[in-house]
Amino acid sequence: MIRTATLDDLDALLSLEEQCFEEDRISRRQFRHLLTRANATVLVETGEAGTLLGDAVVLFSRATSVARLYSLAVAPQARGQGVATALVHAAEQAAWAKHRAYIRLEVRKDNQRAMALYERLGYRRFGEWADYYDDHADAWRYEKSLSPELRPSLREVVWYEQSLEFTCGPAALMMAMATLDPALKPSRKLELRLWREATTVFMTAGHGGCGPYGLALAAAQRGFDVRVYVSGKGVHLVDSVRGEDKKEVMRLVQEDMRDQLRALQVPVIHAAVSLKKMEAEFTAGAIPLVLISSWQIYGERFPHWVVVSGFDASFVYVNDPYVDYDAGETALDSISMPIARERFAAMARYGRVKLQAVVMLAARSDSLSQANAPAKSMAE
Repeated sequence: MIRTATLDDLDALLSLEEQCFEEDRISRRQFRHLLTRANATVLVETGEAGTLLGDAVVLFSRATSVARLYSLAVAPQARGQGVATALVHAAEQAAWAKHRAYIRLEVRKDNQRAMALYERLGYRRFGEWADYYDDHADAWRYEKSLSPELRPSLREVVWYEQSLEFTCGPAALMMAMATLDPALKPSRKLELRLWREATTVFMTAGHGGCGPYGLALAAAQRGFDVRVYVSGKGVHLVDSVRGEDKKEVMRLVQEDMRDQLRALQVPVIHAAVSLKKMEAEFTAGAIPLVLISSWQIYGERFPHWVVVSGFDASFVYVNDPYVDYDAGETALDSISMPIARERFAAMARYGRVKLQAVVMLAARSDSLSQANAPAKSMAE
């Protein structure tokens, strides 16, 4: 029988960890958190007299449509009896009940038995992660769509993790540039250089991060075709600072960036871009950098840049440079994150003025569509 675990199962869960894993074990403290406070479900299969035969730990990302099969353990005496298969199916059902359309997991490259199980159950290998486990073993990454009708049009966008809390913009820009130009290698040195070029910070005045003009300018100066969409003509992200002197610094820096963009003949369209148009430009070869409010994903109100890596009828897929380690997430959770289209439209605006900003990047040889004026709203 498969059921949801409770704190009464804690000792049995720990015993199962010790039987199944020599390293990377879930601790008592971690299990307690998973059972009581985490955005997670722990499933157990029991045998006669309530003996624990196996468990599956499923994590749920807060705003995306992905679940993660974090751990699967089967007692040695119960192996070969279909327990693992039953637990995986139960994990998928739990994910679907939480309105998750995808489930992902990692497997050690030397765990042939687990790989055979997942591949038999319809999981596809879509990447790898070097030095993933405590003993430095590498992992394969697997994914399964729980909604067979989904047919995402994905681009293999390079992923890079931001190294500082305020460098999401430069990290996102590096992802797009390295995807369009494989000769460009993301690095922390380049990340900080781009931040210095694109931020409006001056003598502690500014919002710390980067606005659309700064990111567009940094890309244009490196030879990429760039188009900027912003929903207003005011000073971007000015609500994030206090004091008229600081706001004046931001205004002057933004004005200077706008002048440089004009000199480089970078189009700046003062209107929001609809998801339909964004998808069309993506299909034509452009990579959109989109400013979002992180409230719905991370529960904090700060501007945040992500990179769009694909679309389908239900979701927008994004590469997020931030990894929420405190929530038990890994880089796997930040790559091609599926976000419901209507939810993405709602989060792609920031602050009291609902600023909408998209920097559309393409290789110099690509041609961005010139037709059709942009729509006034992200919502479709």
